[in-house]
Amino acid sequence: MHMKVKLALAQIKTKLGVVEANLEKHLEFIQRAGAEGSDLIIFPELSLTGYVLQDLVPTVAHPAKGDDPVFKELLAASKNIDIVVGFAEEDVRNRFYISSAYLSQGKIVHVHRKVYLPTYGLFDEGRFFAWGDSVAAFDTRFGRAGILICEDFWHTSSPYLLWMDGADLFLFTSASPGRGLTSAPQLSTAQWVESINQAYASIFTSFVIHSNRVGYEDGLHFWGGSTVFDPNGELVVKAPLEEEALTFCELDLNQLHRTRARLPLLRDERTALVQRELTRILNRDGSRSGR
Repeated sequence: MHMKVKLALAQIKTKLGVVEANLEKHLEFIQRAGAEGSDLIIFPELSLTGYVLQDLVPTVAHPAKGDDPVFKELLAASKNIDIVVGFAEEDVRNRFYISSAYLSQGKIVHVHRKVYLPTYGLFDEGRFFAWGDSVAAFDTRFGRAGILICEDFWHTSSPYLLWMDGADLFLFTSASPGRGLTSAPQLSTAQWVESINQAYASIFTSFVIHSNRVGYEDGLHFWGGSTVFDPNGELVVKAPLEEEALTFCELDLNQLHRTRARLPLLRDERTALVQRELTRILNRDGSRSGR
């Protein structure tokens, strides 16, 4: 396993519904990252399609298959650099998902389907997409990783499940619009997301890598500010706010050993207790059952 990983955060603007143009931008950023010696490049949520798709979803969705024309080009590019790409996925029964795929050495290693679709405030994802129903870690050249998409990592259960499934690299992607969650300025969203990502890195003693998009789309403003936090909760790198950028950093995977030797939270986690108490809560008379 590689103990040093050179990472590239591809904080891009996308063209709504124009997959071909977005694919060209992906290939350009992948080429630039490869020229800098990067091992892994991470694109934001729905990076191939844009976010406010609504009725466009069926026209821009692609299956995650090697013979799909879009994936064929990305898989060819993945022979030299691992890629996380966001797309609208169509399954064999013509259901649509907000998905991110991990590509490596010409293969689709893993596809994560967004499990939390927000339908509050300015969000209406549940009208146009199906819910994913799995949160699972997977093996990469750099150790075990997991992908979550935007609203997924605003629920603590999702990263907790990845942690329990062996993920040391948390790969978070989003198309997060700026809005006021507090009385602070418009970028209170950015500060809030940064805070929870830092908290996850600290609590789960893992690397938390977040790629967020930029630009404007149908009245929504996407703020960027992609970040990487190490297992101590220290900021490794932060991409600029508001600007399209390709941001590089190097991860020292030995940091996992150093942090967990000092802070054995993973060693001491009582998973059987969690399972037992969740079973009790879910089985309790009058309890609301979850999805």
